[in-house]
Amino acid sequence: MTFDVHALDEFVLVGSAVTLFAILAVRVSTRAGLPSLLIYLLMGVALGEAGVGIQFEDAAAAHALGFAALAVILAEGGLTTNWREARPSMRLGVSLATVGIVVSVTVVAVVAHYVLGLPWELAVLLGAVCSPTDAAAVFSVLRVVPLPRRLTGALEAESGLNDAPTVVLVTLVSTGAVGDHPPVVVAGLVLGELALGVVCGLAAGFGGAWLMRRAALPTAGLYPLAVLTLAFLGYGAAAALHGSGFAAVYVAALVLGNSDLPHRGATRSFAEGVAWLAQIGLFVMLGLLLSPGRITLSTVGMALAAGLVLTLVARPISVAVSALVQPMSWRELTFLSWAGLRGAVPIVLTTIPLAEGIDGSERLFDLVFVMVVVFTLLTGPTLPWVARVLRVARRSEPRDLDVEAAPLERVAADLLQVTISPRSLMHGVEVGELRLPPGASVSLVIRGDETLVPERRTVLRSGDHLLVVTPRRQREQTERRLRQVSRGGRLAQWLGPAR
Repeated sequence: MTFDVHALDEFVLVGSAVTLFAILAVRVSTRAGLPSLLIYLLMGVALGEAGVGIQFEDAAAAHALGFAALAVILAEGGLTTNWREARPSMRLGVSLATVGIVVSVTVVAVVAHYVLGLPWELAVLLGAVCSPTDAAAVFSVLRVVPLPRRLTGALEAESGLNDAPTVVLVTLVSTGAVGDHPPVVVAGLVLGELALGVVCGLAAGFGGAWLMRRAALPTAGLYPLAVLTLAFLGYGAAAALHGSGFAAVYVAALVLGNSDLPHRGATRSFAEGVAWLAQIGLFVMLGLLLSPGRITLSTVGMALAAGLVLTLVARPISVAVSALVQPMSWRELTFLSWAGLRGAVPIVLTTIPLAEGIDGSERLFDLVFVMVVVFTLLTGPTLPWVARVLRVARRSEPRDLDVEAAPLERVAADLLQVTISPRSLMHGVEVGELRLPPGASVSLVIRGDETLVPERRTVLRSGDHLLVVTPRRQREQTERRLRQVSRGGRLAQWLGPAR
């Protein structure tokens, strides 16, 4: 076996150029309200056999790399999800990820078989791969659409958990194992793997948090690596026990991201950067896997028909049934129906039957690829408009603070670094008006290149960085009070100190 240095050099050159272009393209996609996956997918198509000519047809490698990238994306989603905000909507999110998936798969499969004429195997596979929402697409769009927490919490929980049951179902159908068991047994297998994954994730999350609070690492840069490693430890443990690795990595990251750990802000920023890199590689790879010459008018027509059924029939029915556990207004349910964004997940899932050599799997891949592109273009950019029309948008939701904590072990305290965002109503508030809990105080204000030792009458400005020292037992109350003032401004002083 020889090592080709020149091939490595070419790979580094092309890979770095593509990655840099993809990073710069994020700004364009964000302004347009589009999930970045569309640009990355088209980049992959342009680099593939129909463009530059790079050949990539290894479905098994795409399957393995796709699952690894999805695990990274789910870990980032868990680390950046605020449990206090997501908890009230968790019942609905779990219901959408389980009951909603069953309803959606059933509706799409029946229509695909009786109307589109697909054999039952492909019809069930089509329903299974298209039903889960995509975490990367959901998280990227929700960053620019201000929504009530009950909606964002439900969408985040759904996208973080619905990969697990669909992966099991697609694998059982692709390997032919689903025909060996009655539906009740198949449902039991799916729920069993999901439950085992959640247990492994909880173990990795709480065990990892306990360990990280007692491990004094020599440099802050090791904390983000350690947290991500712990999340993937949950994935590996669940997979080894035949549980759902996707459920485990999301739950483990959710626990770790909401635990009282040092350098949480740095950990989240690092995870976000790694997740962007995973998205770029994943979507470009899936674009490379596509052969545009295979796509016919028949494929496009079937993709449009399946997408319409999924968007206008299956998704609304699944949302309505899932919402029985947590009723919402018709406006909120309508928005949830429209916000079921599909992205890389359906395309990655099609690599399972493709790697197994199922008859018609290439046609399924092409159909799903076209459907994802068309309906992401349809739903993604319209979400802000739909939110305004349905009156579910909340302008106040983005107002918040960026808070990062570092431990002060000798005095059992924490040092909070608080950044006042341009949208924060803390602008113009005096330090004395913050009314922090007893023992907490603003020790330093950094304004541009100037550092100020604040007094009670010091007025805070947008862009200021505050160093706040708080006793560890008061940390949660201190953060809550800071966010209260950030959202209420001077009026927050009448609300009293955080409880």
